[in-house]
Amino acid sequence: MSESQKFQLGTIGALSLSVVSSVSIVICNKALISTLGFTFATTLTSWHLLVTFCSLHVALWMKFFEHKPFDPRAVMGFGILNGISIGLLNLSLGFNSVGFYQMTKLAIIPCTVVLETIFFRKKFSRKIQFSLVILLLGVGIATVTDLQLNMLGSVLSLLAVITTCVAQIMTNTIQKKFKVSSTQLLYQSCPYQAITLFVTGPFLDGLLTNQNVFAFKYTSQVLFFIVLSCLISVSVNFSTFLVIGKTSPVTYQVLGHLKTCLVLAFGYLLLKDAFSWHNILGILIAVIGMVLYSYYCTLETQQKATETSTQLPQMDENEKDPLISVENGSGLLSDNGVQKPDPVWNSNKDFKA
Repeated sequence: MSESQKFQLGTIGALSLSVVSSVSIVICNKALISTLGFTFATTLTSWHLLVTFCSLHVALWMKFFEHKPFDPRAVMGFGILNGISIGLLNLSLGFNSVGFYQMTKLAIIPCTVVLETIFFRKKFSRKIQFSLVILLLGVGIATVTDLQLNMLGSVLSLLAVITTCVAQIMTNTIQKKFKVSSTQLLYQSCPYQAITLFVTGPFLDGLLTNQNVFAFKYTSQVLFFIVLSCLISVSVNFSTFLVIGKTSPVTYQVLGHLKTCLVLAFGYLLLKDAFSWHNILGILIAVIGMVLYSYYCTLETQQKATETSTQLPQMDENEKDPLISVENGSGLLSDNGVQKPDPVWNSNKDFKA
């Protein structure tokens, strides 16, 4: 099996793990929050991250992966930013209508595209942009029901979108810049994310629910669903970093909207949630957008691979033929007639992918 085939297989596995684990944790948390009345989402997320860190620590002790320390300031900043973005998303949901919150989530993709285009000079073809528009249109039809605006909620939503976009772009760039795996990055950043949410979580949850997380009555059923949610979260957090590292922040957001459609469908089939014609229409349009996005991404990847493979033989022939090297000016002669090696220019030294 070639390296490209292994990479494609790993990417498919990461995407599948992300979808299954995310849909599972949404169903579990819906039972925990809606049925059992445990509405402390931010505090629950901090417990998720603590369990994830402990699980990774055990995996490190069992030598499933290698610890690779790198720039501690980058890790700390990244971890705290991730924690802040989660808190802001929860606040956005608390101070806005559900419809406006869904619009906030939809805004993450165009914001990510703009940021990557401006700061990383990444190019998105017209076909990719077209598929993303169809996807966002479909998800909007399926999920956005009402748009009640208020100043505080709008500011919180704007901050949530910006911090989420930057955090997801950093997830991709840090892995490539420092050559660390998704597991290594998650292991080192998890404590900072967990501490940020563990400190702010009870305050934010109290502000949003007017309840005290420490005064809640923890029955055996509540504890069971909390433990189950925390265990599933290990897979969710791991697959999130894995998908962004192997693909891109935009692809991860596209995958997130696929999960939204699946959750709506599962809610209707399993939990008998209300379902209308615009939900069905929106999901169908979103699926068309996802299929087009996947098709165009695969097509562009194959084109780049073909261009690279055709350029490599030409480079090898140029290196083998000394006459071509001299004619192109790449061979440098010293005073005594001995050919000097070509100067090495490391123009990509500080390049961020």
